[in-house]
Amino acid sequence: MITEIIRSYKTGAGKDQEELQSPKIVVKGSNHKISVLKTISWRIIGTIDTMIISYILTGNFTVALGIGGIEVVSKMILYYLHERAWNKITKE
Repeated sequence: MITEIIRSYKTGAGKDQEELQSPKIVVKGSNHKISVLKTISWRIIGTIDTMIISYILTGNFTVALGIGGIEVVSKMILYYLHERAWNKITKE
C-alpha cells in the first residue's frame, strides 16, 4: 500500500497537470530589491541556526543572542555583496 501511494505521488496519478506544478512566487521589481528580500529571508534562517548552536555550545542565552546579533548584520552585508557580484558576472 505504501509503495502504491509513493508511486501515485511520483507519477501524479489522479491529478491534473496544473495540480502537479508547484506554486510560484513572483517578485516584481529590480534585481536589487529581489537580492535584499533573499538576503533577509536567508538571514532569518541562518541567524536562528547560529543562535541555537551558540546556546548549545555556551549554555548562555545572552551570549547566544549577542553572537546572533553580530552575525546577522555581518552576514547580510556579505551575502548582498556576494549576490550583486554574481549578478554582475552573469550579465557579462
